[in-house]
Amino acid sequence: MKRKQIKRRPLADTVLEKLEPEASEYREHDSNGLYFRVKPNGSKSWNLRYKRPNGKWAWKGLGRFPQVSGRSAREKADEMMGIAADGGDLADHGKAEAPAVLFKAVAEDWYSRKQSEALAEKSLRLMRDGLDKDLLPSLGDIPLLEVTRADCTSAIEKIEDRGAWHIAKKARGWLKNMFSLAIAQGRCDLNPASELGHVARKAPPTVHHPHLLEDELPAFLRALSRSNSLYTTRAAVYMVLLTASRPGMVRHAEWSEVDLDNALWSVPAEKMKKSRDHLAPLPAQLIPILKNLEEITGLGQYLFPGSRANDVLSHTTINAALSRAGYKGKLVGHGSRHTASTLLNDHGWRRGYVDMQLSHAQKGVGGVYNKAKYLKQRRVMMQWYADYLDVLQAGITAEQKEQFALKVMG
Repeated sequence: MKRKQIKRRPLADTVLEKLEPEASEYREHDSNGLYFRVKPNGSKSWNLRYKRPNGKWAWKGLGRFPQVSGRSAREKADEMMGIAADGGDLADHGKAEAPAVLFKAVAEDWYSRKQSEALAEKSLRLMRDGLDKDLLPSLGDIPLLEVTRADCTSAIEKIEDRGAWHIAKKARGWLKNMFSLAIAQGRCDLNPASELGHVARKAPPTVHHPHLLEDELPAFLRALSRSNSLYTTRAAVYMVLLTASRPGMVRHAEWSEVDLDNALWSVPAEKMKKSRDHLAPLPAQLIPILKNLEEITGLGQYLFPGSRANDVLSHTTINAALSRAGYKGKLVGHGSRHTASTLLNDHGWRRGYVDMQLSHAQKGVGGVYNKAKYLKQRRVMMQWYADYLDVLQAGITAEQKEQFALKVMG
């Protein structure tokens, strides 16, 4: 509501909530020297107008709204005016009190608890970056009890402004959880981040990673076979392609996780996006590639080490290899997962097998109770996939296509 619509004083909390900001900061009188201040950014707080012992008028802040309600502000104002009437200087009042808890203290407490939950390294890094780059610069030095909904909204809007829609969504949840933690600890009573979803801007439509469809695969596979990239790089590309794994999983694969005799790659939960162990069968075509790779990098920790000690293959290397093969802008490492999913689903493989191979979580109650790994079925499926890619590369005949269809039906 507009300030000119105010009809009664003292001001009711419902009126205070609805007061709209203006181009310039303004104060509205409430009672007994107490004023309600509204800033252009929507921040609202209480100010007391009082006379110092030297006869000069001054202002004293009594806290932000809604953390400090109208009733609490008036009680505090009466107390302060009594001190001023007795000759006390409110400018010095409260300086000996303990410093207020800042938002950053609660945020760091929340993060340390997340670290103790053994979350995936990628998830923790995302949280840390979100704190350091977005939330702490905006809110870190504000006293916890003075953080408003407008402050939280402003912090999220800055993330949305740069188009980081995924981070904005995550940050809304993180903020809400931080204040919930503070409430449980008795540090505050309100959660100013509880309704941020209602003012969230709609993200633009998702742009899928560049990927190939089945009729584009023969030319791509032949181009890849002629690639002049380093052997380790080509091995990484084939491992991404033949296991339908995330490029980051492949780049961080360790020899201790790979069992070439049993054609199985066991990825521990801490490396996975969904923080659960993942088993990836290795098609027969991939085994000789990895055995040759073992002669090159087998003495180290990683299958695909980087140029520096304790480092892995750069995140740009796989995409660069695809670009050199002539597929820049047409296919990226992550897009090969989309290619595999589309091809396997189009050929009739069960959705549950495909989702488990892609390490996708099943939605709803089924995802909670369905712990099946489908390893036996996925071995058959991924071997079918590798064989099918081989015949696509060589030039598939109608008879071969029928034979592969029969395999899936069987």
